[in-house]
Amino acid sequence: MFKLLKPGKIFEISSKLTKYIFILFIIVLSIGLTEALILSPEDYKQSHSVRIMYVHVPAAWMALGIFSVLAFLSLSIFIFKNKNFFLISKSLAPSGFIFSIIALVTGSIWGKPTWGTWWAWDARITSMLILALFYLIYLLSWKVIENKDRAIKISSLIAIIGAINIPIIKFSVNWWNTLHQGQSIKILSDSTIHSSMLLPLFIMTAAFALFSLLIFLMKFNTEMIRIKNKGLDRL
Repeated sequence: MFKLLKPGKIFEISSKLTKYIFILFIIVLSIGLTEALILSPEDYKQSHSVRIMYVHVPAAWMALGIFSVLAFLSLSIFIFKNKNFFLISKSLAPSGFIFSIIALVTGSIWGKPTWGTWWAWDARITSMLILALFYLIYLLSWKVIENKDRAIKISSLIAIIGAINIPIIKFSVNWWNTLHQGQSIKILSDSTIHSSMLLPLFIMTAAFALFSLLIFLMKFNTEMIRIKNKGLDRL
């Protein structure tokens, strides 16, 4: 598995895949938006404002998932002493940060008609804001710290420490009295969300995953070209 994560191998694969991922992303996004905005029913309480869910929820899922990967790769850097993982993490982080911002903005927009306010210091909202700040600090560490080895260590520690916030986001609705409703989508039991809403939600999640992969490949290729031009590393 680690051989597939080597920068040289990923660069070879990513160079070929980018255009195909882009085409697939446009197709899946088009289907997802059609399902979400036209074919899916309105909610009996929230009316059409519920359609914000099809952007908000996948964005939140992707933000959480990407940061979890960052933390895993960062921990692997210390355990396996393989610094190649930093390039993958560095290339993943921008899309994760974008998704965390999208989740916060759409959550605020959704909160106004649902809760009557744009913002509340709800446990999940606050923990999502903290996640966005960890993403920002992670990205800034690469801008501020000039020494590469030091930047790898500091950014990895930021990701590992930030991972503590992941279960807090996940279980905040169970641990505290929050404005957010309980979990609607369950793997081990029946979901409480209707299939007519579940399908577009999954399609939009797939579209966001493809978008994240596309941004990752573009960022990774840029980083690899920069490294080659500067002669900073060998693949």
